[in-house]
Amino acid sequence: MLKVCSFMPAVTQMIYDMGLDNQLYGVTFECPEQALKEKKPIVRCILEGKQLSSQEIDALFSASKHQGKDLYYVDEPLLETISPDIIFTQDICDICQIDTACTAAAVANLEKQPELISISPQSLEDIFQSAITIAKAMGREELAYSYLAKLHSRIDVVIDKLRASKVLPKRVMLMEWLEPIFNCGHWIPHQIAYAGGVDMLSNPSGDSIVTQWDKIVKYNPEVLVIAPCGFTVERTIEEMHLLTKKDGWYELKAVKEGAVYIADFDMFTQSSANTLVNGIEVLAGLFHPNVFNVPKRLSNKFRPFDMKRV
Repeated sequence: MLKVCSFMPAVTQMIYDMGLDNQLYGVTFECPEQALKEKKPIVRCILEGKQLSSQEIDALFSASKHQGKDLYYVDEPLLETISPDIIFTQDICDICQIDTACTAAAVANLEKQPELISISPQSLEDIFQSAITIAKAMGREELAYSYLAKLHSRIDVVIDKLRASKVLPKRVMLMEWLEPIFNCGHWIPHQIAYAGGVDMLSNPSGDSIVTQWDKIVKYNPEVLVIAPCGFTVERTIEEMHLLTKKDGWYELKAVKEGAVYIADFDMFTQSSANTLVNGIEVLAGLFHPNVFNVPKRLSNKFRPFDMKRV
């Protein structure tokens, strides 16, 4: 049986989703809770355990990139002990997670050289294809097709319901970061489209970028979803003052109509197929509450922003 390590939380999630976790021996400190309880974390970060603000995190990551320093490191003795056949890594973002180049340097001195497979999707369809790549590499390609069939079926339910109701797309914005504000990119605009929305400030199949506040005010979204990368609902609430203190906040249509929502990051910036379909189901309920109800199992994954707490 192959020994596999996943240096990408989304890959770890999909390995579990497809029932292949018996081949998984090593993960990263950011991987899903279940994996951290059962597998050994090999990738660590010097920021683990530190409580930093959005601005501080952005400054640290920007400085490290500018200086060519790595915030991530690999427990090489543990990796040597595991002696994996395959390591899944990524090249989407060298700020948020360890990348292939850093991984290659860490395995260079291993007695047995593992195969490095980069899972670096740009679109939602790429993510679905990634599931096939993962399962095929682990010798169980057929599991990916049954996994994806169920996910496509869930998306079809959302599309059919919205089509039957003849709803018009909502003008929305989803933020990936608060200070500075980042729009959404890669696969998130595709999730938004499936859910019956359009985000004209987004960057489909491309990187998210800093977006100026005055541009957001002019765009005036009907629905505003705030899901900073790596943040839970509770963590985001702590920093909502960064938005509410801005000029024009109370004039936004989404704010006036109580359509500001805070959501867990793993439904959007964690690129595992199942959690992204969760995100589509949640967004459909937020965009069109008269048509689509958010599944009860996902009710704890988001929260309407309570303006009384400001």
